[in-house]
Amino acid sequence: MQPVGPGEPYALLFDEDAHTGLSLPKPFQAIYGSDWHMPAPLPDRPYTFTNFVTSHDGKISFDLPGRAGGGEISRHVAHDVWMMGLIRARADAILTGGGTLRIAQRHAWTPGKVFPADTEAYAALRAAEGRAPVPLLVIVTASGDLPVGAPVLHVPDQPLLIATTAAGAERAQSMLVDHPSVAYHIGPDTGVAWPALLADLRARGINSLLSEGGARIYGELIQSQLIDEVFLTRSPIIVGTSRDAVRTSLVEDAVFHPDAPPQLHMLSLRRHASYLFERSRFVHTESLSW
Repeated sequence: MQPVGPGEPYALLFDEDAHTGLSLPKPFQAIYGSDWHMPAPLPDRPYTFTNFVTSHDGKISFDLPGRAGGGEISRHVAHDVWMMGLIRARADAILTGGGTLRIAQRHAWTPGKVFPADTEAYAALRAAEGRAPVPLLVIVTASGDLPVGAPVLHVPDQPLLIATTAAGAERAQSMLVDHPSVAYHIGPDTGVAWPALLADLRARGINSLLSEGGARIYGELIQSQLIDEVFLTRSPIIVGTSRDAVRTSLVEDAVFHPDAPPQLHMLSLRRHASYLFERSRFVHTESLSW
């Protein structure tokens, strides 16, 4: 299946892909500008990556009612949403938080939702790579308080895994009593235990995990050294922040020591107009939280 794509191909600036792992089909490479090899899962967890769009000043949200999503930062440019669809297409599971679910209640976490013109091409890619037609949606919520009006919670063919506490599971079960394909991962009362959750996902056959959780989940995964790669779109807009209007940054509620902060190695960089698209891999060395 030939993908439609976002228009002109991305302009590849450089690429240091390791050339090991599952290769991207040639029709997608022609748009993406190079190959993207998907590494194998680790023995005890999926290969885990995340995707964000940030403003020039490193903000991921305007934090305004009805305008808190990433589309406000990317300005819904086609090259960003096509890339999001491609990244989702290579994920066995997509992880999000209860807070993100409440902000994006009308959203569906599938490749074709963000770029409908390539729904069939994304589906063909998933089939060729042996993935399920719809990614497992992992919702992290300690309280189990889910927005019952969110359509994604009522789609019969959308598999769900609720990562929560024992009390949260009881609450979520009362809301999802009629859902045919929902499972639960029960963590400690203090919140999610990330290594245990990712080990559970690996045991369930999840080889690749895309985190679309917000800045706090990202910070927690960095602290736990459970993020392998980051896809980052740099938008040319400026969001700003002030004492009275604080806007969310890429990483929140996680601070690191200046002697040993986490580091990334950039694997590729491509461009469209004034947008940059980075792919980076975490260098897993011992980092120090503050």
